[in-house]
Amino acid sequence: MNASRKPTDGLRGLAEIDRVVHEPARLMVLMCLYSVAKADFVFLLNATELSWGNLSSHVTKLEEAGYVHVEKGFAGKKPRTLVQLTPSGRRAVDAYRHTMHAALAARRR
Repeated sequence: MNASRKPTDGLRGLAEIDRVVHEPARLMVLMCLYSVAKADFVFLLNATELSWGNLSSHVTKLEEAGYVHVEKGFAGKKPRTLVQLTPSGRRAVDAYRHTMHAALAARRR
């Protein structure tokens, strides 16, 4: 093995992939949040097409992992939930992308 390669490079990196990020519904949420400052829950519902309960469950898992910050409040008299990607969440998405890219590159060789 080349000493300059990270241990997560190539196909072997898939064995160590972050399963919190890898789960498809959570990956959709993270991808939605990656390019925005914050998103409200209704936006995420529409973007991911998940049910209210399913989205809530996945956002909770991401919050417990420290990947998103959830802010509950009101817009006028209506409850509003805002979700924001944390720096840790951004790093997790970047690491996931790197691992997937390295695995694909390894298959092309």
